[in-house]
Amino acid sequence: MRFNYWQDFMSLVFPETCCICKRSLFPFENQLCRFCIARLPRTDYHLLPEDNDLKNKVLGLAPVTKVISYLRFSKNGMSQKILHHIKYKNKPFLARRLGYMYGDLLKEHGYDNCWDALVPVPLHAKKRKARGYNQSEELALGMAESLALSCRSLLIREIPTQSQTNKNRMERWENVSDVFTVSFPKEVLDQRLLIVDDVMTTGATLAACALAIQQYEPESIDFAVLAAGK
Repeated sequence: MRFNYWQDFMSLVFPETCCICKRSLFPFENQLCRFCIARLPRTDYHLLPEDNDLKNKVLGLAPVTKVISYLRFSKNGMSQKILHHIKYKNKPFLARRLGYMYGDLLKEHGYDNCWDALVPVPLHAKKRKARGYNQSEELALGMAESLALSCRSLLIREIPTQSQTNKNRMERWENVSDVFTVSFPKEVLDQRLLIVDDVMTTGATLAACALAIQQYEPESIDFAVLAAGK
């Protein structure tokens, strides 16, 4: 009881707020308020995972079957604000929360038996140390928990890369085409793997990850991201 009083006092002095709208959160809310959750720009890529514009972006680049995204990216929109918080505002638990929510959505549509493991796109060790976490790993951990699957750090980013933001499609591919290696090749053989990243623009980073994994003969490779746009 004393602990509950202390929690109530701290909530009054330092209330937890929604990461998006900054409203005070109710005790049953986590990271996002119910109003912002209702406004999330969700996509329907999970309904046509093998035939959509995201899949078309990576055709010819990587041996991938399904490509899906939870949110639709729009410049200056809600999804961009979420990505900014996750990457630059020290909000790893927001990524994990959204990952769990995405996992719940996928589970509702029968995806809980599609994969053997989730594989997050890695950060270079220096960038991870500076940030304190890997946002793609947090997203994958949330999805894995909801889907009751394992999350495996099978990839290593050996070469630090420049930001992809102002690069065209070819420059993005050249920037990441040979930077990833597989840390545990034996864990790839005959596995159905879902590579998870925070955002997809041209698909160059995800394709480079898939090519690094493909040489060790997985059964299948799919992509899932938090946000993507046409």
